[in-house]
Amino acid sequence: MGMDFSTLRTLISRYCVGEENWVDSRTIYIGHKEPPPGTEAFIQQRFPDNRIVSSKYTFWNFIPKNMFEQFRRVANFYFLIIFLVQLIIDTPTSPITSGLPLFFVITVTAIKQGYEDWLRHKADNAVNKCPVHVVQHGKVLRKQSRKLRVGDVVLVKEDESFPCDLILLSSSRDDGTCYVTTASLDGESSHKTYYAVQDTKAYNTEKEVDSIHATIECEQPQPDLYKSVQHTDLNKAFLPLGSENLLLRGATLKNTEYIFAVAIYTGMETKMALNYQSKSQKRSAVEKSMNAYLVVYLCILISKAVINTVLKYAWQADPNRDEPWYNERTEVERQRHVLIRAFTDFLAFMVLFNYIIPVSMYVTVEMQKFLGSYFIMWDDEMFDEELGERAVVNTSDLNEELGQVEYVFTDKTGTLTENNMEFIECCVDGHVYVPGREAETRGPATEHEELFFRALCLCHTVQVKEEETVDGIKHGIHQGKSTSFYISSSPDEVALVEGMKRLGFTYLRLKDGQMEILNREDEIERFELLEVLTFDSVRRRMSVIVRANTGKILYLFCKGADSSIFPRVISGKVDQVRARVEHNAVEGLRTLCVAYRPLSPEQYQEVCHLLSSAKLALQDRDKRLAEAYDLIEKDLILLGATAVEDRLQEKAADTIESLHKAGMKVWVLTGDKMETAAATCYASKLFRRNTQILELTTKRTEEQSLHDVLYVLCLFSLSGDCTDYGLIIDGATLSAVMRPGQEDSNSGNYKEIFLEICRNCSAVLCCRMAPLQKAQIVKLIKASKEHPITLAIGDGANDVSMILEAHVGIGIMGKEGRQAVRNSDYAIPKFKHLKKMLLVHGHYYYIRISELVQYFFYKNVCFIFPQFLYQFFCGFSQQPLYDTAYLTLYNISFTSLPILLYSLIEQHINMDILKKDPSLYRDIAKNSLLRWPSFIYWTVLGVYDAIVMFFGAYFLFDNTTFTSNGQMFGNWTFGTLVFTVLVFTVTFKLALDTHYWTWINHFVIWGSLIFFVVFSLLWGGIIWPFLNYQRMYYVFMQMLSSGPAWLSIILLITASLLPDVVKKVIWRALWPTTTERIQVGSN
Repeated sequence: MGMDFSTLRTLISRYCVGEENWVDSRTIYIGHKEPPPGTEAFIQQRFPDNRIVSSKYTFWNFIPKNMFEQFRRVANFYFLIIFLVQLIIDTPTSPITSGLPLFFVITVTAIKQGYEDWLRHKADNAVNKCPVHVVQHGKVLRKQSRKLRVGDVVLVKEDESFPCDLILLSSSRDDGTCYVTTASLDGESSHKTYYAVQDTKAYNTEKEVDSIHATIECEQPQPDLYKSVQHTDLNKAFLPLGSENLLLRGATLKNTEYIFAVAIYTGMETKMALNYQSKSQKRSAVEKSMNAYLVVYLCILISKAVINTVLKYAWQADPNRDEPWYNERTEVERQRHVLIRAFTDFLAFMVLFNYIIPVSMYVTVEMQKFLGSYFIMWDDEMFDEELGERAVVNTSDLNEELGQVEYVFTDKTGTLTENNMEFIECCVDGHVYVPGREAETRGPATEHEELFFRALCLCHTVQVKEEETVDGIKHGIHQGKSTSFYISSSPDEVALVEGMKRLGFTYLRLKDGQMEILNREDEIERFELLEVLTFDSVRRRMSVIVRANTGKILYLFCKGADSSIFPRVISGKVDQVRARVEHNAVEGLRTLCVAYRPLSPEQYQEVCHLLSSAKLALQDRDKRLAEAYDLIEKDLILLGATAVEDRLQEKAADTIESLHKAGMKVWVLTGDKMETAAATCYASKLFRRNTQILELTTKRTEEQSLHDVLYVLCLFSLSGDCTDYGLIIDGATLSAVMRPGQEDSNSGNYKEIFLEICRNCSAVLCCRMAPLQKAQIVKLIKASKEHPITLAIGDGANDVSMILEAHVGIGIMGKEGRQAVRNSDYAIPKFKHLKKMLLVHGHYYYIRISELVQYFFYKNVCFIFPQFLYQFFCGFSQQPLYDTAYLTLYNISFTSLPILLYSLIEQHINMDILKKDPSLYRDIAKNSLLRWPSFIYWTVLGVYDAIVMFFGAYFLFDNTTFTSNGQMFGNWTFGTLVFTVLVFTVTFKLALDTHYWTWINHFVIWGSLIFFVVFSLLWGGIIWPFLNYQRMYYVFMQMLSSGPAWLSIILLITASLLPDVVKKVIWRALWPTTTERIQVGSN
């Protein structure tokens, strides 16, 4: 401990290959044991506790934070200002008309968001209060997970999850190893092997572990799952530690009775927490369009108020018009400054025309989204009987975004696949063996066949779990025959060993360095395992060296990808095996070749020397080992090949094909190996056989510089020689592409080149991705110049960052916990349900809400523009054209229910057609129904209808001055006539736009018109005692008693609707969309 920190840093940087900038380190005292006296000054570092926080609000900040978020919406802020204006000055309408709807919207939204956050708090508490076992003073104590501190020694038992990031000190296994599944971190459900610190692996009891006096020096927390740099100082000996010693929070201990480990990163500093994206409020493209339209209408509103204010003072400049006898100003008003009077008048006009901005639209949109989300949850086609689960909607704010998706980012393991490998066949010297089907009769098995089956039983890293407790009953090996099950870091290996078992060769166990096999004659054969040459993604093969107990013969058995085995083969039936491998590859099966080489004792001694010198090298150890493996794995004799199927989820390929046809680009982002992922991509039809694959991988960038590879791929993808390109990129290369500010002057902007390559590819596969890298990819595409709408779908905790980053996040209810489902916007039981969710539900939601938004603005232009025109005929006196009851109820009662119902049940095309023809999705892509030309058309139509209604009624009144009994029509009768035409016109307009008629539509549309008539009759037909004055008394009845009024209503409604009908007929005849052609065909 007497070493200074600079020496320590030098030591660590020696083991930290490729680390240019050293970040400050942290020193951890195992078991909180302070250094002995006499060493340099001891400063205790402070670390966070082990609390995980995924919630957004606390009890104290909920109201201010939620109010701030809600008033960031332009509409909410605007209505608040209008409400305050109505409170402060004397305005033509009551403050209740603005305040009540605003209060309703704010309250409903706050309750909804508060409830969602309460659920997150609940989930956090369940994790934070989970019990963990800690070693203190030689005893094991239980404490809550949140109270765990850095430096605590933790005892973890089999099948328990690690409560924080730990360094493995010792395990129940003699060799100091333990087996772990990291499914919730990187999506791989296979078993991985981790190693205890070499000098502490013998400490197997609480007291022994408590006696350890050591420190660990490690780097500050960082999110990379595959990289870790530490060293430990034990008895003044410095031992390097790497990622093989680091157990990550969220991973689970398997096939190991217990382990002791020390906590080094806790709480929000664990790698799992650092890979979580913060939860931010997502806004849909439709909501952004609504806000843009709102700004335009706000400008129209302000300009109307300014024009009226200016014209009012221009009109009153004439002394005769200044003060009409019936409206004399008070003394206070006379003395007020002209600017203050003008500003007050401006605000009064703003309030009078304020209805052009529909507050009720926001209430209706909230209700439409909330109620509409139930259609997803009630959909029986999205119910999975196997899981007994339905689709779940966690966020109803994004329903319409499902109809706008351009990029789909999907996880592989558990999302596209069931993570279930199945052995299909093997081929030995050209002869095919299929389990369950007897091979052709060829007499006794040849030497090569015997060797092939033994090679597959020996060349692997599979472990045998000999007993498993099910409901308290232990199941294990009985009478020498294995009823056990296999576990491995690769599901392929398990499938191969199980395949051999079905063909008569059973791998029993590895015990004391001896591998045991049960052959077809039920005899146990033993082979001494001498060396394992482990698999790596560059070599793409693995080997074992074994000694047969009978005859003491040495064998090197090697299996790997065909591209890495065939060049090393010197004999064997290569052509027949190659033909079978290619046949199976076309079928989408994962293929491996098997070869062997007999070794003499002299050759084995040479191999041992090569391996030991490579393993002892401190510098470039991996490179030296690779060179040694290269020298050993040569002069092989080919035995045969295997075919394994990675079972895709049901209809996964069909779903991906439909998404492609709908114009979406599908990317697979996985933590899995490149070979495995590529095979799945072919099987799921992400890549087709004619797809030209472009590789941007570590292997490629080692041969050429990243700069050169990018430019070559970019030129290749732009050449146009092939229409269908697919890109494969790995995590390490992506990090290099994403690294900001490359120092190399000719490097240029790698991100832009990478994006250009991606644009020209129909599908992209990203393998070996850390969770945060998945989110970075999504963010990169989101921020590209086209700003496409993205969707991310996954089933594990490793997908949470990507799900939170994308515009729409979908969780799959898979085998890897519920973190993805909890953090997603929507959850579905299987990947196949994504097809209906996007192509049907997404399509319908977008069509419905785009009509709702446009229609609301249209009917409010129709409503308020006559009020603007009326000011020219009433001396700009802010006189309302309509009665207060009509002003208040127009948006709330008379016209809101038909459009709400339309936005819930409209089906412009039959559901089955949408599923059969995915290309219809392209008709609504890129927010096509809410673009500016469409918005301008609806606004112009509203202005036209308003002019027809107002001037039509005005000229008819001019000629029809008297009713049949000689009475004159007044201003309220004029306003009521305009309002009646208005309500009928906007309702008929919606009826003309409706394609899907049910009894509910008829009831609501015609019912709302009847309600308007009945209300008008009652409102003007009874003397209401609570009203101070009743200006509408008998007005409606008097209007209906006039024949010309009836005629004018019918004529004006027809004149208003005619241009829209004519435009639709001409457009459909000359420039029909695919959707319109199908509508005509189905009718």
